[in-house]
Amino acid sequence: MDSKMEQIMMGLKDESQIANLSRFFKTGKGQYGEGDLFLGIKVPQTREVVKGNWKDCTLADIESMVSSPYHEIRLCALLTLVQMFRHAKKDPAFQQECVEFYLSHTEYINNWDLVDLSCYEILGSWLLKRDRSILYELARNGKTIWEQRIAMVSCMALVRNGELDDCIRIADILLHHKHDLMHKAVGWMLREVDKRDPVRLRDYLRTAREGEALPRYKSMPRTALRYAIEKFPEEERLEYLKG
Repeated sequence: MDSKMEQIMMGLKDESQIANLSRFFKTGKGQYGEGDLFLGIKVPQTREVVKGNWKDCTLADIESMVSSPYHEIRLCALLTLVQMFRHAKKDPAFQQECVEFYLSHTEYINNWDLVDLSCYEILGSWLLKRDRSILYELARNGKTIWEQRIAMVSCMALVRNGELDDCIRIADILLHHKHDLMHKAVGWMLREVDKRDPVRLRDYLRTAREGEALPRYKSMPRTALRYAIEKFPEEERLEYLKG
């Protein structure tokens, strides 16, 4: 039986938006979101549903929603889990349960927005005072690009806490990933490093990875570089792009 939140979400279905969202999230044959289904619900609407109903939700409800064929209902499940995790600061056992739930359901966290709006809020925050080996495991051996992206974007929580080392190391693991979506994630997280320590990022870009001859800014994918240096002064940015 559908949960209350699922029923509310189904009631918000907007046929006029489905085609646009399906194109935006690349659901065509051979694309990264192939076969995903949409209800045509915009993210602010989903957030409002979560805001008004998350307190009445259980992990069993999230279990039902996160496995939905509809993208927006999966997002609703993940945003609800974020709220449950955030508001359980005095209950680390329940927070751990949320993290374990998250990691055991990554097969449903299967598009960039689902990853980006949940992973650093849950997994990244959980790891602030804990061993981060799970990030390295996901980065190196993730079964999907989405698990690898979880490893990279979860570093947002660490970087915002002033801890840059893990982000730098995981960026290096994924630096030459074959997929453009990972190039964007790596560049985005490196840009976050720049906000905290501009010198650290420049040192990173100007030196080579172990075993390589060229400095990273010359060897890394162009998309990753563009994202990483997006906030550089224009003259400096162009110097990096020109090599």
